[in-house]
Amino acid sequence: MKKAVFKFMTYVGIFLILPALKILGTRFYDKNVVPKLINYLCGTKPIQYQRQKVVPLATGDVVEIGIGPGSNLQYYDAEKVHKVIGIDPSHELNAIAQKRADQVNLDIEFNFSSAENINLMDASVDSVVCTFSLCSIPNPQLALSEIYRILRPGGKYYFCEHGLSPDLSTRTLQNLTSGFYPSLSGGCHANRDVIHLITSSGLVIEESNTMYLPGSVKFLGYNYWGVASR
Repeated sequence: MKKAVFKFMTYVGIFLILPALKILGTRFYDKNVVPKLINYLCGTKPIQYQRQKVVPLATGDVVEIGIGPGSNLQYYDAEKVHKVIGIDPSHELNAIAQKRADQVNLDIEFNFSSAENINLMDASVDSVVCTFSLCSIPNPQLALSEIYRILRPGGKYYFCEHGLSPDLSTRTLQNLTSGFYPSLSGGCHANRDVIHLITSSGLVIEESNTMYLPGSVKFLGYNYWGVASR
């Protein structure tokens, strides 16, 4: 029953409440509503469970793409990680992440550069982590090229993303909503082909898995996770 209510309220929010709030003012919406929306949606139990599958695998010097509100910080293995460099252009989300950074035993640096133009040297990191962020990057192919560039040879890319569903009905809804949903959700696209994007960058998939996240609305809930290497 709770899952049914959550799904119903999610659709009500997407198709009624969020558009109504956006009408009140785009600047206010983007600065005040979107950060809170992302922090809430990215903190649900199924999503947190998925984060735990990939984030602890990171080692050495780590870059996290789209660190956002710092939802992953609690899952890094401090004994295996030298440093975490968080890439995110949102000052509002970074303010939330800063508070979470104070609660963990990690060396964390916040880098406000874009994922499409990362201010780091070539072959300078051991691991890159990206969870539920590739969907909102304007040019994901360019971002993945940057990830390839900054990884050392043999470096690992740990990913966990929602994206294009193999089911026709769900995929159709994903494509239909792509015309308006990104403007309501901080640029989130539900219909990106995650594996194709990763392999097109030159990264090699070592392991990948997919499923619908339990309790999620299907057009937002098809999840990819795994590991790729440079």
